[in-house]
Amino acid sequence: MSRSHLETLHAGRHLSLVRRGHWEFATRHGATGVVGLIAVTDDAKMLLVEQLRPPLGKRVIELPAGLSGDIAGEEAESLATAAQRELLEETGYEAQEVRLLTEGPSSAGLTDEMISFFLMTGLTKTGAGGGDASEDILVHEVPLAAMPEWLEERRQSGWAIDPKIYVGLFWIQHNSRSTGDNDRA
Repeated sequence: MSRSHLETLHAGRHLSLVRRGHWEFATRHGATGVVGLIAVTDDAKMLLVEQLRPPLGKRVIELPAGLSGDIAGEEAESLATAAQRELLEETGYEAQEVRLLTEGPSSAGLTDEMISFFLMTGLTKTGAGGGDASEDILVHEVPLAAMPEWLEERRQSGWAIDPKIYVGLFWIQHNSRSTGDNDRA
């Protein structure tokens, strides 16, 4: 649908509340896309990040993720380039292979935002991770075999678990070369 049919109800620095017909939702400006990173080490560990999410008022365990096209002068940044940049920034790892798996809405009733999921493999630790100056990210390297129990322990201890992690686990389990586009950085 065209953005021209949107009525702006409130415009903030990063988000706007808009209405299309009777439906109100959030839309992001200053970015061209969102990437979710399914990063798996050669020794079968999945990289997850933990950070405080102010809307929830608690720490959340989630896939490394971020925006594309949100850096001044880099508005034309490709999704694959953003995926590489965000992986290094958040986790301290670089990926030899970056493969687009799928894309879909992050919360179809709340926002028009679409997220593109990338499988990141051939990982090498080259930096500290932890996010940029505005972030306080903890990195978790969780063995795939222990993932269900690890997530449940965190959930029972009060962390919020982003369900996109389960999308990542699905793609790891069903990693087929014929699915999605190959998108090497």
